Amino acid sequence: MDAISRFPVPKLEELPQDIRERIVAVQEKSGFVPNVFLTLAHRPDEFRAFFAYHDALMEKKSGLSKAEREMIVVATSGANQCQYCVVAHGAILRIRAKNPLIADQVAVNYRKADITPKQRAMLDFAMKTAVEPWTIGESDFEALRGHGFSDEDIWDIGGVAAFFALSNRMANLINMRPNDEFYMLGRERRQ
Repeated sequence: MDAISRFPVPKLEELPQDIRERIVAVQEKSGFVPNVFLTLAHRPDEFRAFFAYHDALMEKKSGLSKAEREMIVVATSGANQCQYCVVAHGAILRIRAKNPLIADQVAVNYRKADITPKQRAMLDFAMKTAVEPWTIGESDFEALRGHGFSDEDIWDIGGVAAFFALSNRMANLINMRPNDEFYMLGRERRQ
């Protein structure tokens, strides 16, 4: 099996208690420890900051559903060629959307995915934020408002895209390997 990171991966028992407790809680909920937790624990202060910002964006009440936020992660991570985030968040998207097909569609080409015109507009803006942020202008905001997004929703779209652009770059830097468990989550099993 390939290493999950180019950098040292600490042992669970060596980690500060708060980080160890968080990892154990995730393991109890999912049945495994996603590699992102172990690899980022290499730097405990950055681990805490990363997950605090992650939770602020992804776990709060928002005009965007949790599935839509995962759609943003999958689409932008595909554009940023982040294997870890496409695979891991693709699994979460399949589960949250209750749709075994959506993650693959969004990762490959969201413009051809079975999503609403409003979601397509959301992903257009997210992609611009993730890969060409200097081109964002007032017309982008007007287009989103035309689809019913509030300014707070627009902030959330941009915030998720920007945060995961950072995450994509870190995952590629450290060569983070997706857990095998992610590949089958949220997919229909063949009989």
